[in-house]
Amino acid sequence: MRTARILLLCILGYAALSSVTCNNGIGPDDCCFTPYPRRLNKNLIGSYYLTDHRCPKSAAILVTKKGRYICVDPSLSWVMNIMKHVDESSF
Repeated sequence: MRTARILLLCILGYAALSSVTCNNGIGPDDCCFTPYPRRLNKNLIGSYYLTDHRCPKSAAILVTKKGRYICVDPSLSWVMNIMKHVDESSF
């Protein structure tokens, strides 16, 4: 009887630890699945960053001066112009 309780406690402890380690997976934090379809004014953008290489689609995340995050396709010419403008204005 006592052995069964110890075994049950071990199984429950293992299940609790495995659920914690599964929820703490290491992966990309920000991925974009649907890029914003319209052009944006470059003066509204304060910064940008590119998504992680492990995301299914490569994207740029533009951060507005009001703190909003907008996913866009980095291969578009207007997005490249915005990123260049932000890079030049940061110097």
